[in-house]
Amino acid sequence: MKLKLESGKFIDTTKGIDISIPLRAGIPNVNAWYVDPVTIEPVRTEHFTGSVAEGGSVNFRNIAFNPHGNGTHTECVGHISKKVESINQHLKEFHFMAQLISLKPEVNGEDKVITVNQVKSATKNFNSRALILRTLPNAISKRDFQYSNTNPPYLEKGVLAYLNSIGVDHFLIDLPSVDKEFDDGELQEHHAFWNYPSDQIHFHKTITELVYIPDEVEDGVYFMNLQIAPFENDASPSKPVLYQLFDA
Repeated sequence: MKLKLESGKFIDTTKGIDISIPLRAGIPNVNAWYVDPVTIEPVRTEHFTGSVAEGGSVNFRNIAFNPHGNGTHTECVGHISKKVESINQHLKEFHFMAQLISLKPEVNGEDKVITVNQVKSATKNFNSRALILRTLPNAISKRDFQYSNTNPPYLEKGVLAYLNSIGVDHFLIDLPSVDKEFDDGELQEHHAFWNYPSDQIHFHKTITELVYIPDEVEDGVYFMNLQIAPFENDASPSKPVLYQLFDA
């Protein structure tokens, strides 16, 4: 269906670009933070088997996963706050204009870092509420990479403070975290983005990690639908979907 936006641009709702990594059982699934792989198993009791293939009447499976370590997820300030905060309570809008940028991390000793200057250069004409960062190179192996103990690229201190200054409410990245894997628990970029702790916490803002944007999706501005599962938790599995803009 063709839908007209307030800007006068149109989107085709039948041509969404899903940039999430699906949750799959077993090792062939993206994984971080030393969590166990996703398990999806039939319920088995003395009187019931939740698998049609095994003779049951229906498929009836238990699923175990960690939203931060298994697959694409969206998180709120509850990820770092003392008080329990729920992404399901704080994310109340689901449609945004989103800009996609691609950057190659700079080498800094043993680290690879996305710098403030890189992000500033790529967002000179930013006029959206969401920013999506694709890191380069963009190997397909990101979809099932085992990130634990690999020191993945991360954001230089000040990047998310800058994003706050240009009006970013929702930040998406194809890495397991905006912060360094081993940073003594500081999570300085998480704290900066949510302005935590303070008396003006950014409860409405979200960070989405472990997305994957195929190479054929070009940098530019898109209409985005950010879908989450209704978990009362600091983070939820999520499914960001992009739509190309076009004139009538």
